[in-house]
Amino acid sequence: MSWNMGDILDAVAGAVPADAPALIYGEQTRSWSEFDARSNALARQLLARGLQRGDKVAFYLRNQPAYLETLAACFKAGLVHVNVNFRYREEELRYILENSDARAVVFAGEFAEVADKLRSGLDVGTWIQVDDGAPMAGFAESYEELAAPGDGSALDVERSGDDLLLLYTGGTTGMPKGVMWPQGDLWEALGGGASAANGNMRPEDLAAHRSGIAERGAGPRQLPACPLMHGTGLFTAIGTLLGGGCVVTLESPGFDPDELWGVVEKHGVNSLAIVGDAFAKPMLRALDESPGRYRLDSLQLIVSSGVMFSTEVKRGILGHHPPVMLVDSFGSSEAVGFGSSVMTSQGEVKTARFQIGEHVKVFSERDEEIAPGSGEPGFVARSGAIPLGYYKDAEKTAQTFRTIGGVRYSIPGDWCRVELDGTLTLLGRGSVCINTAGEKVYPEEVEEVLKTHPDVDDALVVGLADDRWGQAVTGVVQLAEGARLDEDGLRDHVRERLAGFKVPKRVLRIDRLGRAANGKADYAAVTEYARRELAVD
Repeated sequence: MSWNMGDILDAVAGAVPADAPALIYGEQTRSWSEFDARSNALARQLLARGLQRGDKVAFYLRNQPAYLETLAACFKAGLVHVNVNFRYREEELRYILENSDARAVVFAGEFAEVADKLRSGLDVGTWIQVDDGAPMAGFAESYEELAAPGDGSALDVERSGDDLLLLYTGGTTGMPKGVMWPQGDLWEALGGGASAANGNMRPEDLAAHRSGIAERGAGPRQLPACPLMHGTGLFTAIGTLLGGGCVVTLESPGFDPDELWGVVEKHGVNSLAIVGDAFAKPMLRALDESPGRYRLDSLQLIVSSGVMFSTEVKRGILGHHPPVMLVDSFGSSEAVGFGSSVMTSQGEVKTARFQIGEHVKVFSERDEEIAPGSGEPGFVARSGAIPLGYYKDAEKTAQTFRTIGGVRYSIPGDWCRVELDGTLTLLGRGSVCINTAGEKVYPEEVEEVLKTHPDVDDALVVGLADDRWGQAVTGVVQLAEGARLDEDGLRDHVRERLAGFKVPKRVLRIDRLGRAANGKADYAAVTEYARRELAVD
C-alpha cells in the first residue's frame, strides 16, 4: 500500500490514549489529543494562506515542540518539510530558502533579526514566529495564534506515499543538497512500523497498524539529543511519533549532558539518539563525575548515527548502566540501514564493525560486488526504499543514485571492507580519502585509533599536499582537559594498531574541533587550520 505519514498520524491519534504524552519540553507536556488538534489547526492555517500540496515549508528552529507540531501539520496538509541549519550564515540560509522554493518559514524568535534580512528577494509569502520570549517581528504571524485555536479535527485532503520530505545535507563540498524522500519509502526505510512491541513484524496496512497501537497503548519515550534539523534526530523522532510514542526535547541551546541525564530520570526516557563521541564522551564524563547521581532505570537504548561511537566510551556507559543496549546505526541522509552494530554488557564489538543491512551490497570501483574476506575496499550501496535524488540537481543525483546490474542504488560515498563473516568495517567517506604514496587512507579509521588514547577527546585526520607523499596524513586532536600534546607518543599509538603508511606524519593540537551540531566533522575547516599551522600551500 501507499503509506503516507499524515494518514499514519491520524490513525495513531485515534489509537493511543488521548491523555498519553506526545511531546515533552521542560515543564511543558502535550498530550496526543493536544498534539493532534494543534497540528490539524496549524495545517488548516497554512493552507488558508494559499499554500498548496507540494509547497515547501522551511523549519528555522532548534529542538522544541513547535518543530514536531509543524512537521505533523505539513504531513497532514500535503506540504513538504525543509530543514534549515540554524548555525548557517546568511548566504547559506538564503541559498536553502531559494533552492528549496520555500513558500513559508517557521522560525524561532531568536532568529528574527536574521529572518528579517533574508526576506528581501525571496518568494516566501508566510513568516511564522515561534514565541521564545523575543519581541514579535512586525513581518511575522504568531505561531501560537495559528496552532492553538480553530478547528482541530482531521483534515480532508488528498495524500500519497509519494508526498515528499526534503532533508538538506551539507556534505563535504559545495552548498547543501536537498534529499527528496518519498514518505512511503522513508516509512519503509525506518522499519515500516516494525517494533519490539509487535514482534518486529511490519503491519500489512493502516488498519493493522492502528489496531496494534491500540492494543499495546502508548509507545516509548525517546529523546533526540542531536538536532531535529539533521537526519539522526529527525528520523528517530518521526519513528517514535508514528509508533504512538513520546518525543522529549532538551531546553538548553547547547548540549548539556547533566540536563540530559536529569531529563532521562525525570521523564522516564527509554531511548536516546546521539551522534558519536561528540555527545557520548560528555555524557560519560558527567556520569563519571557524579556516580549514582541519576536514576537510569527507564533507559533501554542509545542509538548513534552519522559518526562512530567508540568502544571505550560504550564500555564506560555500560559500567554505569549495564542494562542499556548501545547501537551504532550506519546510514546517511541519502540512505537508511546500511548496517548496525550492537553492544551490550554481554559482549563487546569492534568500533566501525557492522552487521550488513537488508538490500545492501558493497561494490568495487569496477561495479563488481566485493567478495567477503578479500580485503578489497569498496563503496556501500543500498537498494529498495531510497530517495528520489537531490532536489533540482540532476548531476549530483546521477552521481549518488546509480543503477548497477539493473538495480537502482543509493551510494553516498562511504567505503568499507567486507570481512570473511560478512560484516562490514567502515573506512570512511571516499570524498575525504587520503592518497599517500599510492596508498588509500580513510580518515575515520585513523581517527578512531587516535581517540582511544587517554589524552585525546576528539580527533580528525586530513591529507595535506606533500612533495614526497602526494598527500601527508595529518592528525588534528582536541586534547582531554589537562593533557599536553605528545606528538611522538600519539604517532606511536597509531603505529601499534595500524599499518605504517596510515600513521600521521604530523599531529597538531586544536582547542576545539568545531564539529557541527549533529556531531559531524568540518574537514574543510580543519584542513585549512592544518595548512596554516604547517605553512602548507
